[in-house]
Amino acid sequence: MLDNFTTNQTTKEFSVSELSNKIKELLENNFGYIKVKGEISGLKIASSGHAYFNLKENTAILACTCWRPVLAKIKFPLNDGMEVVISGKLSSYAGNSRYQLSVENLQPAGLGAMVQILNERKARLEKEGLFSKVRKPIPFLPSKIGVVTSITGAVIKDIIHRIRERFPTRVIIWPVSVQGENSGNEVAEAIEGFNNLEEINKPDVIIVARGGGSIEDLWSFNDEILVHATYNSKIPIISAVGHEVDYTLIDLVADKRAPTPTAAAEFATPVRSILKNTLRSYEKILSNNTKQLIKNHEQNLINYDKIHRYLAHYINHKQQLLDETGFNLLDGLPCLINIKETKLKAFSKERISPHKIITYKTLELTHKAAYMTKSANNTLKNFEYKLELNSLLLSSLDYNNVLKRGFTMVRGEKGNFLSSKTIAEHEKVLNIKFFDGEIKVKNI
Repeated sequence: MLDNFTTNQTTKEFSVSELSNKIKELLENNFGYIKVKGEISGLKIASSGHAYFNLKENTAILACTCWRPVLAKIKFPLNDGMEVVISGKLSSYAGNSRYQLSVENLQPAGLGAMVQILNERKARLEKEGLFSKVRKPIPFLPSKIGVVTSITGAVIKDIIHRIRERFPTRVIIWPVSVQGENSGNEVAEAIEGFNNLEEINKPDVIIVARGGGSIEDLWSFNDEILVHATYNSKIPIISAVGHEVDYTLIDLVADKRAPTPTAAAEFATPVRSILKNTLRSYEKILSNNTKQLIKNHEQNLINYDKIHRYLAHYINHKQQLLDETGFNLLDGLPCLINIKETKLKAFSKERISPHKIITYKTLELTHKAAYMTKSANNTLKNFEYKLELNSLLLSSLDYNNVLKRGFTMVRGEKGNFLSSKTIAEHEKVLNIKFFDGEIKVKNI
């Protein structure tokens, strides 16, 4: 076609527009989709959103046009001096008689350029506060685990195998591409999709996983859209991108970073055998503590019974002594009268006046009766004093009085008594008994 054009130009006359269109046609038909590496120079972004710049190498310059839809897909800012690899098609611009490259894809060239872009993006996102968020705790025993990764490859197989080996749990897979231009958007949409599921289908934790690779392979996990989606997720996220030495921006905003996808599965699930042994241990401790508590209460009841029997015996003994004293008084009075009568008969009537004797004996009888009454009252007061002391002793042994002194008795949700902080931490509700009532407290 070029030969025909050069041959016929001596015999055919062209207008400027025709010639420009002919050159444009020759360029577009003879150069297909090409890749060019060079350094950006003279970057200008028009108000229309299109970008215009030159791609230079040494003294050679290639004009480039990046249309607004293509520019919007570029995930990093363009700067003069940046070395890039551009894919596109050659065309021409009749306005200034030049050929140009219409950009369809643009990527940084070389590790240094990508690291610079990554550092600038990291600093900007850190300034926004995305890396200083409060991390959500990973559930100890999730009922459902969401996995965002490629459906092919060893990563998903390793995760599922590890979960089944440790604690079989339902796994929901959201397949995405983990490399390529649209990979970051797909992973972000998967995270948002999990968060928008109904509660019955929503996973308790999300694992974002990919195998190892170069910085170019893992570049989509530095995507700003993905970082914001991870930050806004209501579901805890474990990032497991690459190997232990690989770090991406999603690692800095995720709630947990795992060095490998297999480690992420271990972070998400406990070991069932260890959990069973722990539960058995707690069950044994609870059983032993319950038995000991029952024994303590049984001993307290025995002690209360002993005190009650002692008091009953003491009271009966004192009552018996009182009865004997009463009987002695009743029995002794007639005998005393008889003695006095005998003595009275022995005296001469002339020596003793009956009236005086009766008066004297009456006074003596009154005095002795008053003495016996006082003695009986003192005995009763002494008995009442000892009874009061024993009552105070019995009252001090009552656990309700212990509660009045500021102590409390703590039981679990099922009424079990809690004797240590370790046991109490595993109770959702604590029943705390005071001397004047009982309250329930939620254990946070």
